[in-house]
Amino acid sequence: LRLGGSLCGSCPCGVKRVEADMAGKVDLSVCGRVCLLGEHSDWAGGYRRTHAKILPGRCIVTGTDQTLEATAWEHPNKLILTTTRDNGEVVGPWECDFRDEELLRVAKGGGFWSYAAGVAYQVKTYYPVNGLVVENHTTTLPMKKGLSSSAAYCVLIARAFSKVYDLRMPPRAEMEMAYLGEILTPSRCGRMDQCCAFGRVPTLMFFDGDLLQTEKIDPPKEPIFLVIVDLCAAKDTMEILSCLNKAYPVASNEIEEGVQKLLGEVNEKIVKEAAEVISQGDAKRLGELMTYAQEQFDKFAIPACPSQLTAPKLHATLTHPSIQPLVWGGKGVGSQGDGCAQFVARSEEAQQELLRVCRDELQLNPLSLSIGKKHCVKTCVIPCAGESPLLFPCCQVTPPALFPIVTQDGIAQPAVLLLVEEALSAGIERVFLVVRPEDRHSFDKLFSGSLPSSRVFNRLPLKQQSAARRLTELAKVVKLVTQDEQLGLGHAILCCRSYMDVGEPFLVMLGDHLYCSALPNKSCAQQLLEAFQGNCIVAAHVRHSSPWLLLPSSPCPH
Repeated sequence: LRLGGSLCGSCPCGVKRVEADMAGKVDLSVCGRVCLLGEHSDWAGGYRRTHAKILPGRCIVTGTDQTLEATAWEHPNKLILTTTRDNGEVVGPWECDFRDEELLRVAKGGGFWSYAAGVAYQVKTYYPVNGLVVENHTTTLPMKKGLSSSAAYCVLIARAFSKVYDLRMPPRAEMEMAYLGEILTPSRCGRMDQCCAFGRVPTLMFFDGDLLQTEKIDPPKEPIFLVIVDLCAAKDTMEILSCLNKAYPVASNEIEEGVQKLLGEVNEKIVKEAAEVISQGDAKRLGELMTYAQEQFDKFAIPACPSQLTAPKLHATLTHPSIQPLVWGGKGVGSQGDGCAQFVARSEEAQQELLRVCRDELQLNPLSLSIGKKHCVKTCVIPCAGESPLLFPCCQVTPPALFPIVTQDGIAQPAVLLLVEEALSAGIERVFLVVRPEDRHSFDKLFSGSLPSSRVFNRLPLKQQSAARRLTELAKVVKLVTQDEQLGLGHAILCCRSYMDVGEPFLVMLGDHLYCSALPNKSCAQQLLEAFQGNCIVAAHVRHSSPWLLLPSSPCPH
């Protein structure tokens, strides 16, 4: 059902390369990373630059669904930063002069801002750039839990420079700038951490001295369901790295020989097999390999750093009786210790039950993760910036996406809420609304994430109170993206590109349409996603078109 005409301004809607957002503000999103297997082998393999007898390192990593999101723009002579922690605390703004000596001083001095200063110093060394303002306004990625939050922040800063100044860095260049920037700080990160630049793609990484190689792992046909559990405890990553590095480059005792064996031949065998079982979709064997890898890590690494790697909370969680029936296996995450644990669930249903057990029974913070094609489309873009001439003059007052629609339960909902609910019910996990600058306030008010004042809320009927609470939930998955100029549908979608991984599939729902399915129990969005399943859908030109959307009475066999 069409609500109005042109969706995003000028028509015909072509994809046109526009630099306006490069000169102004750009939106950014970087995920964290989970090391499924092979932790510590990155820096261990780095010792091959001087000691060839050490085996190359290898690991398997994948991106998380949790992210850092930011807006960035140019500044003539300063680096200005504001960040939001995962608990909602806003830190900053902080600033420093955009001079080499000042950036280097901040980087070497340590502290939270040192990461951005280090990356800025490296980018300034290699590229002709001025200053930068970065507002990290949303953070769902936990800090200090083995999910590379610091590396993700470094990649975020490198990507901000690339987008604002149109440097066109590929992911490997972003990784390099982020790595060179982080090692200027007191942090001693490894080479694997910056792989979050690749996004949510399972990747096999090789570390041979200064040589870094990556290889994409073919996703399984059937998904593998995992759960990452924040243990709500503490660990000292610097202490762990310091203790384990004592075994390199030359082992001086039996404990140090064991560390080299763990990160060398033992790790090589485990990671090689794990890459195969992931592509085959063998969740059971992957879980068994994780359990075996943890056993080997405990055997060889705990004696080298008992104060951190004994990790009582990690081991209690891995062996908890309520968890065992739901998983094929599990292990620690990142540098190990009492930071995070990861499990391979037996099924999607087991994954959901494991999330509940960890959250409600164990009072931990679990995160879901899947590898494979199940629900591979997790993102929806809804362009709402159109001028809609067929709805003139109403569209001069209210954007068509906010027109009231009275639903079957008698509640007057803005039209866009029906689209968002349809997308979420089809399995979508995040929704981007592309809006005009002058309409931004209205959408911000709708998706503010807070309830109305107590005076207003208490006067609402029960159904409307329920709708208000639901709005606060929707605000967590809805992100507003401003289209500064209405240059067509293609450009509206292009405005969301910095939030998505390269090649990531996404659903587009038109903001001035409502979709009515002929099937009683399946929405149009759900039918489309089921037909997609990771494959291309062929569109055919219809000679005699109609402004009405027609759907088949039975699911498409293709």
